[in-house]
Amino acid sequence: MLDPSNPLFWVLVAFLAFLALVLYYRVPTAIGKMLDDRADTIRKELDEARKLREDAQALLADYQRKAREAETEARTIIDQAKHEAEALAVDARKALAESLERRSKIAEEKIARAETQALSEVRAIAVETAVSAAHELLKTRAGGSVGDTLISQSIDDLRGKLN
Repeated sequence: MLDPSNPLFWVLVAFLAFLALVLYYRVPTAIGKMLDDRADTIRKELDEARKLREDAQALLADYQRKAREAETEARTIIDQAKHEAEALAVDARKALAESLERRSKIAEEKIARAETQALSEVRAIAVETAVSAAHELLKTRAGGSVGDTLISQSIDDLRGKLN
C-alpha cells in the first residue's frame, strides 16, 4: 500500500506536507485570531450602533417633547388672543353704546332747546298779536284818557299772565 509508484502515495505525502506547513506556520491560530478580531470589530460596531440608536431615540423624544410644548404654547397664545379679542369687542360695543347714548342725549337736549325756543317765540308772537289786537280793540271801542289807561293796564296784565 505504501508504494512510491502509486500516485495516491504522493497525494498522501503532499497532503501531510501541506498539513505540516499549515501547522508550522500556525495558520489555524492566525485564522482564529483574524476571526476573533473580526468578531471584536463587529461587536464594537454593534455597540456603537446601539449607542447611536439610543442617542437618536433620546433626541427624537426631546424633539417630540419640544413640539408638544410648542403646540401647547401656541394653543395658550391663541386662547389668550381670543380672550383679548373678545374683551376688545365688548369694550368697543360698550364704547359705541355710550357714544350713541351721549349723542342721543345731546340730540334730545338740542330738540328740547329748539322746542323751548319755538314755544317762547310762539308765545312772544301770541303776546304781541294779542297785545296788538287788544290795543286795536280798545282803541276803537274806548276813547280818551280812560281808554288809554285801560289799554295800558290791560297790556300789563296780559304780559304778566303770558310770561
